[in-house]
Amino acid sequence: MSAILDIAAPVFGLVLAGFLAGRAGILGPESSVALNRFVYYFALPPVMFLGTARAPLAALFNGPYIASILGGLAVALTLSLVVGRFVFGVRQPALAVQAVGGVFPNVGYMGIPLFLTAFGPDGALLAVIYVMVGSFVCMAGAIGAIELHRASTEGGQILAKVGGALVRNPLLGATVLGTVWSWAALPVPAPVGNFLGLLGAASGPAALFALGLSLVGQRLAGDRIEIAWMTFLKLIVQPAATGWLAFFVFDLPIFWAWSAVLLAALPTAALVYVVAQRYDVYLRRASTLIVVTTALSVISVSAILAAMGAAMEGG
Repeated sequence: MSAILDIAAPVFGLVLAGFLAGRAGILGPESSVALNRFVYYFALPPVMFLGTARAPLAALFNGPYIASILGGLAVALTLSLVVGRFVFGVRQPALAVQAVGGVFPNVGYMGIPLFLTAFGPDGALLAVIYVMVGSFVCMAGAIGAIELHRASTEGGQILAKVGGALVRNPLLGATVLGTVWSWAALPVPAPVGNFLGLLGAASGPAALFALGLSLVGQRLAGDRIEIAWMTFLKLIVQPAATGWLAFFVFDLPIFWAWSAVLLAALPTAALVYVVAQRYDVYLRRASTLIVVTTALSVISVSAILAAMGAAMEGG
């Protein structure tokens, strides 16, 4: 119960504060856009850079932890694609957005702030690794699949478009730069570290507030059974598969194993809606999925935090 009160309540409280501020009209849609851009381009990248630059390479490339993440993603992604195509009849390019909607957790806007609140900068490294792995797999996969479909009908340069999208991603760019910095064993100069630390300190509350603000005006639309299935896949199946791999296959240290489960159980990332909006496919259902999984994750994330706290105390 203390984990729920001490960690989950403040985190979801900030999401609720952002939602209420938008709903009351205190902050309008233009505020949501500005705050999201601040978080995406200025607040989160310093966290990604410092987290990787100050970490040893062995921690950044922890094979069993990454394998647990990828395994959970693979299980959920396979089920999402098969059921989406053959049960719900979703076709490309909407299928790519649907598939990634069922597997890509909101680590950037929720996981990193959650881990910073609960475990501090050192603990947040595990969320940073998840962003790095998940973004490459999910975002590159979704964009690549859509561009492949478009190229087959309209013509186009797939690799150039996918590569360009990844290069322009500030979170991935900061992570790659930090990894190179760690590999070169370079110290982060104190003025630079302090500057980036100040910016990064704003990422937690700003990201959570921006997430709540972005939920205002999102319409609940789409097949209820389909949305229920995708929600079950995201909040139950993916963390269960990740946990089985982390605990029983790779036998990760208890903190790493529970962290993998917690991050996998986060709601669908807001970036899924960005991709849906960019290509104008699966738009209303992506919006609904984000709202529903975010609302229900209050229960699932709180339960996992409580179990994690009990396990850490017992271990």
